[in-house]
Amino acid sequence: MGFRFFAERTAATLGVGGYVKNLFDGRVEVYAIGTAEQMESLRVALLRGPRMAAVERVDAEKADVLREYANAFTIERDA
Repeated sequence: MGFRFFAERTAATLGVGGYVKNLFDGRVEVYAIGTAEQMESLRVALLRGPRMAAVERVDAEKADVLREYANAFTIERDA
């Protein structure tokens, strides 16, 4: 399973809204909306990653809430 699909499945399981997308430089961006507990659970899962992924680190920063992503988690087109 690829990282974006892993992130989408994990976020859906946690009830988190947002998106995941690949960036041009090879990194993956995850924008997530949820409670502090949901965010921590997602962060831990993303750090672990899917079985064949090599996750170096997970950086987190606060962002404005984009309401269009509040009710679902999607895989977006590459940036």
